[in-house]
Amino acid sequence: MADLLAMSNAVIEGADGAELVGPINRINHQLSEIGHGVAVVEAFSHSILFETDDGLVAFDTSNPQGGSRVVQEIRRWKKERFNTIIYTHGHIDHVGGCGAFIADAAGSNQPRPCVCGHANIARRFERYNNTNGYNQIINERQFGQFRRTGYEIAGEKQFLPESSPKPDKTYTDTMSLNIGGLAIDLHHAKGETDDHSWAWVPKHKAICAGDFFIWNFPNAGNPQKVQRYPREWARALRDMASRDAELFLPAHGLPIGGRERIRRVLTEVADTLDRLVDETIALMNQGARLNDIIHSVRVDPATLEKPYLRPLYDEPEFVVRNIWRLYGGWYDGNPANLKPAQDAMLGAELASLAGGAIRLAERARELEQTQPRIACHLAELAASGAPNDKRVHELRAEVFQIRRDSETSLMAKGIFGSAANESRLKST
Repeated sequence: MADLLAMSNAVIEGADGAELVGPINRINHQLSEIGHGVAVVEAFSHSILFETDDGLVAFDTSNPQGGSRVVQEIRRWKKERFNTIIYTHGHIDHVGGCGAFIADAAGSNQPRPCVCGHANIARRFERYNNTNGYNQIINERQFGQFRRTGYEIAGEKQFLPESSPKPDKTYTDTMSLNIGGLAIDLHHAKGETDDHSWAWVPKHKAICAGDFFIWNFPNAGNPQKVQRYPREWARALRDMASRDAELFLPAHGLPIGGRERIRRVLTEVADTLDRLVDETIALMNQGARLNDIIHSVRVDPATLEKPYLRPLYDEPEFVVRNIWRLYGGWYDGNPANLKPAQDAMLGAELASLAGGAIRLAERARELEQTQPRIACHLAELAASGAPNDKRVHELRAEVFQIRRDSETSLMAKGIFGSAANESRLKST
């Protein structure tokens, strides 16, 4: 078993050997005991386990393809039945493996585990089923690179697996559980989702945080997903920081030990989110357009160098957009965008002015290194104006591939890379 607490301590404190820790978010399906009766299985989303006098409590079940591997690893640790499964929220990488836990109970002639979670999870599941095709598309765009290395995130045909049930026991604000003598207090807070729970486990002075902390910049701006709540997210982190926890268990990345260290890390992330919200709203109140704001509001580069605030998954610019959407709606302040022209018509008109779609695309290539944002606009306009031109798509693929390679966040890499792949197919 790995000493995960020693690893996280080294990373946070910059201790000797921190550079040898390796990836912080690990997908190895290995179980490590964190304390007596507490363990974590590191997977695409971890499963956090607590031993009780009446079986095991599992926080999250990983994704559909990882669930069975998680259960196998747990069974090497403990043979007690799964008494309760708690969904921290309804994302597929947290609920998708639930079928494996239920199958384990059935195969052992044990009662089906009770599934607990926030009341909004059921509505999320209904939305996933109503938008199955769309979710498959954005899942491939965002996580396709993982699938190509053997880590499928969602179900193969059904985004939400039928084997992942809605919670049997739900709550709205708080819920206190006593499972086999283990007290667990669930707290609802909006953050990455509107159905998120975090838990306080007094016996272990532990917090199970779900995705409120992911060892990356908070995923509060995902451009392809529904509304996120950065202000409420910061408030939840401050609530956790006030608990004097000695063990902090996120659903991604390494657990953290030590009261002061936990408080410091959570407060720094909360401060960063609050500053983004404050600065964005201040500019909104001055009448600034969205385009002005995303080019004005910045996070201190030194902050983004912290090992738990690096913009490797989401990034501040996307969070600013989500703040605007939450407080200001979808109109971005540019009247031309209120009722815009079709992309194809605008692209064709600008291509005509420039001397042809090829000229637009060639100009995009000329600017791809020095002004990549403008280059992407020009490449996209060229392809919209000449959707069947192979040379235009060849140039578009080059522009977006270079843009993809220069980005840090998985969100940006996924979208730009998808655009490049799309044009590669059309250029042959």
